[in-house]
Amino acid sequence: QLQVVESGGGLVQPGGSLNLSCAALGFSLDYWAMGWFRQAPGKEREGVLCIASGGGLTKYPNAPKGRFTISRDTAKNTVTLQMNDLKPEDSGVYFCAASQFYCWGYSEYYVKVWGQGTLVTVSS
Repeated sequence: QLQVVESGGGLVQPGGSLNLSCAALGFSLDYWAMGWFRQAPGKEREGVLCIASGGGLTKYPNAPKGRFTISRDTAKNTVTLQMNDLKPEDSGVYFCAASQFYCWGYSEYYVKVWGQGTLVTVSS
């Protein structure tokens, strides 16, 4: 069974940092891309960052510029989203997602594994 398990969400003050981790279970990042979506309250889910099986990065149009980075540890089969200088508009549910080999482009159709989501709240 293919699963991804997210961790690291929570409450953070504006300007703070938070790392979200996603562990792949039942599949290898050598053959799968993995990354993050987010869904703000009342808005559609949108891609943030993704790292492909070959290591290439995809940054989606609404990804915060210069504040979010993605990395992976293939030995641990995990992907980490590092979020810095967080703003209230970064609040929402963050979903880890995986697709085979390549990032999913602009279609969720290609996402084959979804996490349950982790809540990030940026508030003072």
